[in-house]
Amino acid sequence: MENNQDKINKPVKDTGNNEKHDSIWHQIKELISTIFWGGLIILVIRILLFEPCNIPSGSMIPTLLVGDYIFVSKYSYGYSRYSLPFYHPDLKGRLWYKAPKRGDVAVFRSTKPPYDYYVKRIVGLPGDTVQVKNSVLYVNGKAVERQFRGEYHYKENSSVPVEVDHRFTEFLPANSKIVKHDILQKDFDEYEQSPYLWNGELNVNNTVIYKVPQGHFFAMGDNREHSADSRFTDPNSPDYLGYVPIDHLIGKVQFIFYSYDSQHPVWQFWYWPVEIRWDRLFKAVK
Repeated sequence: MENNQDKINKPVKDTGNNEKHDSIWHQIKELISTIFWGGLIILVIRILLFEPCNIPSGSMIPTLLVGDYIFVSKYSYGYSRYSLPFYHPDLKGRLWYKAPKRGDVAVFRSTKPPYDYYVKRIVGLPGDTVQVKNSVLYVNGKAVERQFRGEYHYKENSSVPVEVDHRFTEFLPANSKIVKHDILQKDFDEYEQSPYLWNGELNVNNTVIYKVPQGHFFAMGDNREHSADSRFTDPNSPDYLGYVPIDHLIGKVQFIFYSYDSQHPVWQFWYWPVEIRWDRLFKAVK
């Protein structure tokens, strides 16, 4: 009698789903790792190397226009409590300090709360004297040479009329070299000679002599009559800036990486390509 043995079919283990599951989990871990390390690299660059900023006002026209987006090198002057992402009142001085140069276009924190970001040109260093006489800038008693370039037409934004100023190229002495840059100036037949106008406002075209104290610098906008800067030393003035402590420096403006002339509502997307200022993209700032 033939002995028939029961045949038991053992189930074959299906590894397809598990492999698929492991592959998906591996991809998720890779994505998380990429995001983490990418974010960390961006954070380090943002804290130590470059900080992006945008220009919201016209105080630096024609060098910087409203709608310019700039990169600021934070390593140029070293680091302080003001250049870190969060304000640290207990940190004093600057780490790896490098002195700014006359003529630098710099970003710094304002001298009063909430310590907003400002961008201006450094025209006076510690120990310098600075004065404006008949609209001409004087540094250490010497007039800064400038050349007339003609009229300059601009609109600070779409809601204001066109301004017509006079454009000059200014030759600002900076150690052994000259910083050549353009400024704007209104044209007047006769300038009021008093440091203050009849209404009590500061006369920005004929000022007193400013003596820059140690540990500070004197900043001015290139749009000379539309700039709240170091000429305003009265803390009660809405335009007050005064002498800027060197600890307030964030960094030096290096170049414009994007520029947008917002003359139309944002929803009119068909104007987007023509409102990009293509000629200003990646333009060095001097």
